[in-house]
Amino acid sequence: MGIYLNPGKSSYEEAVNSEIYVDKSELIAYLNTVVKTKQKYVSVSRPRRFGKTMAADMICAYYDREADSRDLFEKVQLSKNSAASGKDRWDEYLGSFDVIRIVMTKFFKKTNSVDEGLEKMQRLVSRELMKKYPDADYFDEKDLIQTIEDAYAENKWQLVIVIDEWDAVFREFPEDKNGQITYLDFLRDLIKDKSYIALAYMTGILPIKKYGKHSALNMFTEYSMTYV
Repeated sequence: MGIYLNPGKSSYEEAVNSEIYVDKSELIAYLNTVVKTKQKYVSVSRPRRFGKTMAADMICAYYDREADSRDLFEKVQLSKNSAASGKDRWDEYLGSFDVIRIVMTKFFKKTNSVDEGLEKMQRLVSRELMKKYPDADYFDEKDLIQTIEDAYAENKWQLVIVIDEWDAVFREFPEDKNGQITYLDFLRDLIKDKSYIALAYMTGILPIKKYGKHSALNMFTEYSMTYV
């Protein structure tokens, strides 16, 4: 279990075992319908305290191939409602992918520039990939996209990428328009039309469409708090 690569189930397990737990596990049933399709890009924009991080923890726990989460998901509504309704198997993609989980505020809240935050994030995530798959022929440890492509060429495990607080750059560097464009272009190049992506899931306070004419992330379907 890593910090960024295959982070496991412990955070979601704590939530499920807590006295107050809001079961949002049926979100997985929807996500399973878009996994490995052209609709595999999902963005959720909601205010703080609306459970975005808990849902991200749940997604990681479900898809992480190293998490061994069957017992955990057998407790929640995803499996119970699937069994009662006779719908498609709730565990179709359980434990099927490598998962990369990135909380963007960690990299942009205490850095001096967008470039500095991006460089730090890429090196840390790349380091875990290289430790996990040491036999791959890596070209540049500072280039996360290239590192993922090199690892995928070696192991063929598709990724679920979960990005929490994706809009951190816009909140921490509101005047840095060039930095914002650089960041959006990086996310596009990381995610869009990549064979190694099975699912991309992003959360944030601000919606993607807020950023006007720059359409680097126009492949995402956005869901706000107005969606049930």
